[in-house]
Amino acid sequence: MTSHSLQAPTAFVDKIDPFKKGSLKRKQKKSQGSSRYRLTSEVELQPLPLLKDVASGEQEGLFIRKLRQCCIAFDFMDPVSDLKGKEIKRATLNELVDYISAGRGVLSEPTYPEIIRMISCNLFRTLPPSENPDFDPEEDDPTLEASWPHLQLVYEFVLRFLESPDFQPTIGKKVIDQKFVLQLLELFDSEDPRERDFLKTVLHRIYGKFLGLRAFIRKQINNIFLRFIYETEHFNGVGELLEILGSIINGFALPLKTEHKQFLVKVLIPLHKPKCLGLYHAQLAYCVVQFLEKDATLTEHVINGLLKFWPKTCSQKEVMFLGEIEEILDVIEPSQFVRVQDSLFRQISRCVSSPHFQVAERALYFWNNEYILSLIEENSAVIMPIMFPALYRISKEHWNQTIIALVYNVLKTFMEVNSKLFDELTASYKTERQKEKRKEKERDELWKRLSQLELNHKAKIGSTLSPTLTTTSSSFSPIGSQLSAGRGGGGISSGVAPVMAPVVMNRSRSHDPHHWDPMNTNA
Repeated sequence: MTSHSLQAPTAFVDKIDPFKKGSLKRKQKKSQGSSRYRLTSEVELQPLPLLKDVASGEQEGLFIRKLRQCCIAFDFMDPVSDLKGKEIKRATLNELVDYISAGRGVLSEPTYPEIIRMISCNLFRTLPPSENPDFDPEEDDPTLEASWPHLQLVYEFVLRFLESPDFQPTIGKKVIDQKFVLQLLELFDSEDPRERDFLKTVLHRIYGKFLGLRAFIRKQINNIFLRFIYETEHFNGVGELLEILGSIINGFALPLKTEHKQFLVKVLIPLHKPKCLGLYHAQLAYCVVQFLEKDATLTEHVINGLLKFWPKTCSQKEVMFLGEIEEILDVIEPSQFVRVQDSLFRQISRCVSSPHFQVAERALYFWNNEYILSLIEENSAVIMPIMFPALYRISKEHWNQTIIALVYNVLKTFMEVNSKLFDELTASYKTERQKEKRKEKERDELWKRLSQLELNHKAKIGSTLSPTLTTTSSSFSPIGSQLSAGRGGGGISSGVAPVMAPVVMNRSRSHDPHHWDPMNTNA
């Protein structure tokens, strides 16, 4: 049986025909294999002898033959095509994984290029477009890789290869180069979470083994993030790449290089901007906190960056931001807290005032954190005047009873921390409220007076115009009669009437010096 049927390419073309009119109803998701984009020419696999059954001197040659045999790719879109070949490859991959794990001295220099070639033939491929253009990772099921039975074994082989005691980075760096890493990074956009999980481990092993590739890997991850933030807002592997970065940042030497600080400010902070933040926020917050634990002087940049990208209309993102702020405050130094307390607590005050109860609740939970509460107590003279008006107003007006109870607890804490300042703020707030009510009352009275003045003015204008309109209408009546008579009796033609009327009017009233003539421009 051959590895591929002749009808496979035709079926593929028919499936993605752009002119085909399909139903608008969402179809059931199916496993989709990207291997269909790189079909191998028809080759029939033949089973080779087991490595354990040949002499040690022949094992290297047989090992290379098996690696080359595993370079053949199969079409998993047709589950019944070439079952014999698929099973031979699966068994061979399993044997290779066991051989490289258990044996010593199996990684000779000639095997390195063959291993990388086999890995490249199986892993590096064009990822298929998503079957659902509006794919939402939080709502929709991912498209799983159909060829996973073989891919999984290849990934396990890669890990055993990199973790083998016989692995020599000096030989490996000749075949694991920048091109290899770039192709590996592109695979992080796979929808299959199983593949991304393997890729995360593989890339981390490469980062640890090859010092010369570390800067290149960081730079390429940087580029992926920037493209994601400012161009596409779509990349499936952001969370996995951030997990790798979390361990990388943890190993940064002190003092931090300028390159690392710029990465925090120009890449990690703007990563809070995309609307799909929830998919990777936990990993992102971990990276940010790792930076602050390394260098506390970066706290002000981070807090100001978060305030810059603070969501205005998405309550879910606000809750995430507040959670990250609490993680930062858990590790902040008192000297850095003083530098950011004003702007930070103004934002927290707005969050406490939010009509969305989850946002308000998350902000009020800050007072349950002992370390944050100690920082607030030490700086109560600055924080209490910022927070008090919002808290006092919410205690009287908020619709949610849970929020009101939390606010009362915060106010009680403030009263215990600094009762004198609390009394002053209470008196000041009440005074301000009275001033506001007085101003509001004066504004209402002013509008009433203006409305009355408008009515009086309209009435005065109406009374002034009434006699004038009466006089004018009576003055025009003879002329109107003459014009009507002229039209009716033929004495004055209709074409001459409009021209003669002003002349008649001027003559008839010219003897009256007190009469106002609307047609006389010299009056």
